[in-house]
Amino acid sequence: MNKVLVVEDELKQQLIIFKILKTLGLKIIFADNGLEALEQVKRHSPDLVVLDIIMPRMNGYEVCRRLKANQNTQAIPILMYSAKKTEDCDLYWANKQGADAYLSKLCHPHELLNTVKCLLRKRSKPISV
Repeated sequence: MNKVLVVEDELKQQLIIFKILKTLGLKIIFADNGLEALEQVKRHSPDLVVLDIIMPRMNGYEVCRRLKANQNTQAIPILMYSAKKTEDCDLYWANKQGADAYLSKLCHPHELLNTVKCLLRKRSKPISV
């Protein structure tokens, strides 16, 4: 069973994402902020991270940068999933930090599901953290 870490500080958004992703039979783990996300990655070694951008304690860009800079976690796919209006600068900045994909929370649930499935298929060998 694939494990997905969802990093989201808003409880309502956590519930929405959970309801969408549970249809794929995934084990879903949550973190409320960037620092907790880094701890959860060490603890659970997820197969995918779904990462909000605007969060307390550490933003999603910094979490992404740290995960991609670490040899033990750099192969974990990261989906930046933000309520920010998608602009070229957001896509550029997410890509520059190493994100594997970027979606707006306004996207259709099927787009989220398809992106998650695609990223999980691309996932390389398991990582020990």
